[in-house]
Amino acid sequence: MLQGARQTVLNFPSAFLGGNRTQRIEFPFCCLIWRLQLPPLLLLGVTCHAVVGSLWRPSFQGNANLLHLSRNRSNPEQGYCERGARLVSSLDFWTLSSENLIAVLPTDPVKENYVRKVKNCVFSVAFPTPFQSRVRLVAVSKEVLEDILDLDLSVSETDDFIQLVSGGKIVFGSIPLAHRYGGHQFGIWADQLGDGRAHLIGIYMNRQGEKWELQLKGSGKTPYSRNGDGRAILRSSVREFLCSEALHYLRIPTSRAASLVVSDDVVWRDQFYNGNLAKERGAVVLRVAKSWFRIGSLEILTHYGELDLLRMLLDFIIQEYFPLVDVKEPNRYVDFFSIVVFETAQLIALWMSVGFAHDFVPNTSDDERRYKIGNQANIGMFNLNKLLQAINPLLNPRQKQLATQILKEYPVLYYTRFRELFKAKLGLLGKNEGDDDLIAFLLHLMEKTEADFTMTFRQLSEITQSQLQELVIPQEFWALKMISKHRLFPAWVSQYLSRLKSNISDSDSERRKRMTAVKSCPALLGPPWTVAFQTPLSMGFPRQEYWSGLPCPSPGDLPHPGMDPTQASCLAVDSLPLSHRRSPARVVGIHRYKIFLGLS
Repeated sequence: MLQGARQTVLNFPSAFLGGNRTQRIEFPFCCLIWRLQLPPLLLLGVTCHAVVGSLWRPSFQGNANLLHLSRNRSNPEQGYCERGARLVSSLDFWTLSSENLIAVLPTDPVKENYVRKVKNCVFSVAFPTPFQSRVRLVAVSKEVLEDILDLDLSVSETDDFIQLVSGGKIVFGSIPLAHRYGGHQFGIWADQLGDGRAHLIGIYMNRQGEKWELQLKGSGKTPYSRNGDGRAILRSSVREFLCSEALHYLRIPTSRAASLVVSDDVVWRDQFYNGNLAKERGAVVLRVAKSWFRIGSLEILTHYGELDLLRMLLDFIIQEYFPLVDVKEPNRYVDFFSIVVFETAQLIALWMSVGFAHDFVPNTSDDERRYKIGNQANIGMFNLNKLLQAINPLLNPRQKQLATQILKEYPVLYYTRFRELFKAKLGLLGKNEGDDDLIAFLLHLMEKTEADFTMTFRQLSEITQSQLQELVIPQEFWALKMISKHRLFPAWVSQYLSRLKSNISDSDSERRKRMTAVKSCPALLGPPWTVAFQTPLSMGFPRQEYWSGLPCPSPGDLPHPGMDPTQASCLAVDSLPLSHRRSPARVVGIHRYKIFLGLS
């Protein structure tokens, strides 16, 4: 799958020679992968109607022009566009709205767009900065346009679309927003961060009743740009487009990429962090998610003592994104936190099951290798601890105690899911005390031989037990052949074949059939759930850098990959309030600084 995606990237340069403003370049990535269905989701309680943009726009400074468009054909009584409506073939019949956010959450009273310290608000109104040169469409996701945004693919060939997704024009009724948040970088409080190069251009409710937030990344400066130029470049934007779509097709919760445009505007970047700046081209990705709230959205408010606003925002998040949490329940913040802990463990285990490193970038800025793949579970615990600190002012002593106990459960949740996913990848049935060692042993061999992650498990699903027993790996199983060169490979094969014999009422053909069905997606998800998160994965870094971060010790040294199980503490169900005794809601996922919320 990713091989085809990478091939598309290699072909990009030839696509940028000549062409007019609305030249469209084919992007076959989404056609290369097996189509998987994402469960229905909900987001913000807004209507399809744009009623406030014309009142706000004249009083705010901004460079983007206004794109006067009609509103969606909708059913006011149902509150969303008609399910039977056809795809929109012109942006004249399509619109966005920001009214639900700005009607409830305070915005920055300062109207000018300049870098500053912002307080006592959640958003600043900030308009995108259009490119000065020609803008061309590099990639578009047909599925996102048609299934999420109700737009016919032909709309992407219009100049109005190019202007919209590049930040050149704003849909009538939309009020572009930049979000205020804080956070930690490399484990140190970095104070105000915020959307320094992103603009939330509105919320769209589609014909299925789903609500999606649209955000431009790389669309210019905001009050939160700090020392940045507000721009994104082509190579990082290509990575984000490809990786977000790849994760979606791997059934791993993610934001989606709708389009990618590139300009001839010069953007200076130090690619290798060695002091040598080079010219690159500015690009913008239009990405969609259920919400762009982050852990830092709460942290910044706690840090500055804005506790009334903290309570307002957290209640808003719970009411909008956590339907199983009663916003009137006294223990609602503990309920909220327990869901976040559960889903964080699930999400990071999924990342690990496909060898995905969320924040790893091959540069010299991460000297301590804090964001290597093997640290992801630990960073999850760090994030959750910071979230707990952020909501602590809203908790009474008993609730603080409960939340602390819930946090201690995180390692157990992570190990449990990690084990389930990798047992499925290896075709193991039932329970065995040696399963953790078997998994860690294989990952250790993969690391030492720099074997391909995906192909190792795929080829294990195709090779027969007799072929493994003979230890003569056919050439077509090239990933396994690499591992077979390690002196401990025979020991692992012996341990693996012995474990397979304990599979009750199983055959080798059934094992291979079962493992082949798993492939890159290690297990079907349980009750439908999803989250959204930014995925700026760096692709193409040296393989040894990738594998050197795996949590794969020598056999027997660490039976539980990723974290020290002695730090875990099982939490008795009876110690929790009644609201916690139901099955955890599949609602939330977190990564380093951000909370992105979705619901089934």
